[in-house]
Amino acid sequence: MRIVSGIQPTGNLHLGNYLGAIRNWVRMQDDIESHGGQCLFFLADLHAISMPHDPAELAANTLEMVAALVACGIDPDRSILFNQAQVPAHSELQWLLNGTARMGWLNRMTQFKDKSGKNREGASIALFTYPVLQAADVLLYQATHVPVGEDQKQHLELARDIAQKFNNDFCPVDAPVFTLPDPIIPPDAARIMSLRDGSAKMSKSDPSDMSRINLTDDADTVMQKVRKARTDPEVLPSEAAGLEGRPEAANLVGIYAAMAGTGVDDVLKDFAGEGFGKFKPALGELLVEKLSPINERFVELKQDREQLDAILAKGALKARDLGAPTLDAAYKALGLVRG
Repeated sequence: MRIVSGIQPTGNLHLGNYLGAIRNWVRMQDDIESHGGQCLFFLADLHAISMPHDPAELAANTLEMVAALVACGIDPDRSILFNQAQVPAHSELQWLLNGTARMGWLNRMTQFKDKSGKNREGASIALFTYPVLQAADVLLYQATHVPVGEDQKQHLELARDIAQKFNNDFCPVDAPVFTLPDPIIPPDAARIMSLRDGSAKMSKSDPSDMSRINLTDDADTVMQKVRKARTDPEVLPSEAAGLEGRPEAANLVGIYAAMAGTGVDDVLKDFAGEGFGKFKPALGELLVEKLSPINERFVELKQDREQLDAILAKGALKARDLGAPTLDAAYKALGLVRG
């Protein structure tokens, strides 16, 4: 079993990033290794240039993301951790797969429509072919499984279609070049909302820093943000159904449950009938307990550029070696002569 997953390097990592994606990566690393499998986690810096970006900011965010992943528990000695730009095979394989992918397939990709908005003619070619690079990302390493959320299911289906067509068109029946990866729907992929608006996702782009818990926040800041988080005047119910129509309350209880590793109903059993004057301090203390070690390691790593560069270089070397046989096989299958 080989799992491949990527994440775009963005700054200001927050609780939503941790509970929604990074923590599940750490769990997969531990589970897969115990079964003799392998995990590859990459920083999708090539994907990042499909949209307008600041080069210096992208470089800084890539290193910050490495620091965050390691601080959260990704072990570069147990998983392969790297950035796309250091493994040219990603771009090479994307070009080879462009001959197999079809315009009609890409035209159906909803993310391109969402990200390009009303100015589709002004969008970059990279944004349009983004899903082909995603296919290359996983097919290069013969991934057997890819963690996907609801917004990425369509892209994995495209990767499977591309792999199947390539194998059918260019390979003997008994010797396909590509493995068709299966999806993994991560368990407990918590959807964390803004502390200021329970109907909006927690986001680094929110102008109010009080809307999110950053991984760089110290204990006092975490407690202050939780204390000032928007709530309502009602007490907490005894079961989850009682949170319906109360988005801010549901969000805070959901955060508590996710951090404690328990269910919402279990949290409500302990706090039923209590107001937020009691619940918020408990939530703040739980967050500080769980996040402080991550924060300390994150801050330490961010200052060590040499170590972060070394982690990426080591991971890229492993990734290049692992992907080389697949890339060679794809060139050969297409009849392309290489020196």
